Amino acid sequence: MKRRDFIRNIASGGGMLMLPLSQDLQANEKADSKIDLSSSPDSLNADVIIAGGGLGGCAAAHAALRNGLTVIMTEETDWIGGQLTQQGVPPDEHRWIETHGATALYREFRKSIRDYYRQHYPLTESAKANSLFNPGNAVVSAIAHEPRVALHVLEEMLAPYVSARRLVILRQYRAVKAHTIGSFVKNLTIRSTIDQHQKILIGQYFIDATELGDLLPLTHTAYVTGAESFEQTGELHAAKEYDPNNNQAFTSCFAMDYVHGEDWKIKQPEDYTFWKDFVPQLSPPWPGKYLELNYSNPKTLEKKDLGFDPRGTPMDDVLNLWVYRRIIDKNNFEPGFYQGDICIVNWPQNDYFLGNIVDVSRKDFDYHVYKGKQLSLSLLYWLQTQAPRPDGGSGWPGLRLRQDIMGTKDGLAKYPYVRESRRIKALFTIIEQHVGVKQRSQITQLSGKDLKSKSYNDSVGIGYYHIDLHPSTAGNNYIDFHSLPFQIPLGALIPVKMENLFPANKNIGTTHITNGCYRLHPVEWSIGEAVGILIPYLMDKNISPQKMYQSQKMIIDFQNIIRDQGIDTQWP
Repeated sequence: MKRRDFIRNIASGGGMLMLPLSQDLQANEKADSKIDLSSSPDSLNADVIIAGGGLGGCAAAHAALRNGLTVIMTEETDWIGGQLTQQGVPPDEHRWIETHGATALYREFRKSIRDYYRQHYPLTESAKANSLFNPGNAVVSAIAHEPRVALHVLEEMLAPYVSARRLVILRQYRAVKAHTIGSFVKNLTIRSTIDQHQKILIGQYFIDATELGDLLPLTHTAYVTGAESFEQTGELHAAKEYDPNNNQAFTSCFAMDYVHGEDWKIKQPEDYTFWKDFVPQLSPPWPGKYLELNYSNPKTLEKKDLGFDPRGTPMDDVLNLWVYRRIIDKNNFEPGFYQGDICIVNWPQNDYFLGNIVDVSRKDFDYHVYKGKQLSLSLLYWLQTQAPRPDGGSGWPGLRLRQDIMGTKDGLAKYPYVRESRRIKALFTIIEQHVGVKQRSQITQLSGKDLKSKSYNDSVGIGYYHIDLHPSTAGNNYIDFHSLPFQIPLGALIPVKMENLFPANKNIGTTHITNGCYRLHPVEWSIGEAVGILIPYLMDKNISPQKMYQSQKMIIDFQNIIRDQGIDTQWP
């Protein structure tokens, strides 16, 4: 296989960055360039099998496809897009995202989100003219938008390849078994979540883009879970003792709007009494009951007051949670089009940490996801009935659970927002000493503008987020501190042994601590896109990733290729 040329072309009308196949490949179609059915109708064969249709999976698929490969991608729910769609979390990004710190394709994806609103929604003239249009004018995100809009844009991005049968997306399928020989994965068995029907997927390379690193135990890929100890990593913020079951909280997100003068109270959730009186037992301590308008300041762990007013009324001294992850600000649209704003509830008060969902049985997973949903519904009911109002009253009965926004009957996201996963044992592991401001400054004896994260000669991308760990299943309160703009080292994407399996989500070679800054939307995308280009390179050179990693000449060659495809390897 020859290296595929990179051709950038903005598709007419949609504005999506399309990266089609090279002209010579298009002119010389081969029989094996499409997804082939084997002799059994329940067996599919492609160059690349991707488990998980989240942002990393979609980015990996697009990269592999535009470089001439065929792809089968599975998705456990009926929505691709991962944390941005099925989990209902608007993008968590850094302050430079509009110009750098992500791949060209990711920035074009963001542009297409804005274009979709301009083309299909009745925006005000000022909103339409705003190049940095933010549909929800959220506090935490520069482009807070509806999950379905992200879903539409992602599907538009992949649609040409689906039409050409170069890509098959198998929704509502979960990986249940893998066949491996030595350091190679040969095939993957997937099972329908609807009727239990099974298919076998055969590929040359496999990508684990699942939210919890599901392929790692199935393929016998070495991995770790939970929190490493200080003795293991030397990280300033590491735990005293290693605990494989100490993982960050997950959240069952939901959407709601507010209709003044109407009563949209839900039925009291069965666990409401428990959550209404629940006082978190965390270390350091939480400041009071969970369902209150305050929480532990993530950086200081002191009590921090919060506000809530669904009318969007500005609050001088506290953050109004209504605007925190608001995805629709009615003032961006023609007067009267929306009855009110729409916001996503992914707040401190609905982080669920009373049970672990990483590396547990399906029964335990389902149990804790159900309990996490009960927490979120209890928070909604508390807001509707008991939350303090600025006028001295209590409760906002006009809060309406928006099942349509999440595409579910219960109104909660299709999948829990997962912050921590199984992580591969990689050729290189990123630790706090590489990215944490305090520990990095101690090592380098530098500060201010001179202080940089560790520089990697095998960088395949860049990103940034502060190190942000939510309360954990072992009873830790927030761990939140400053980090530095960082690179993504190739070594963190290569398992120590497996030669044809790669991570493309939160399952790369990080620690419990550094996962806190490598787990967000644009970084996951960058990881997936790099892996999607790595595979055709390895096929072209007929070499294992471990051998390639030993050759600085090959690494430089590969870096030139990915830079040609819009992936920065260094910060300006």
